[in-house]
Amino acid sequence: MITPTATGVTIDVRVIPRAAKSGVAGTRDGALLVRLNAPPVEGAANEELIVVIAKALGVSKRAITLVSGERSRAKRLAIAGITVEAAQLCLCPPIS
Repeated sequence: MITPTATGVTIDVRVIPRAAKSGVAGTRDGALLVRLNAPPVEGAANEELIVVIAKALGVSKRAITLVSGERSRAKRLAIAGITVEAAQLCLCPPIS
């Protein structure tokens, strides 16, 4: 799901567009599950995905690149300037 790269990490994401509320919703089938309020029209869901992930990780939107899955629910994002451990803490916090 979260893989290290030379500049940061890549994250496999599964999106659910037109959800009631946007946000990270756990994992499903080895990918981060993200619910998006935006419809999958004219890139609106992709833009919202970047905003949601940037906010969750505490990075700028410019640090996030959509690598694959522009027109699919299964996507891969590259995030620069973050470690695998930091991404896991922000996106999949331990249950206490």
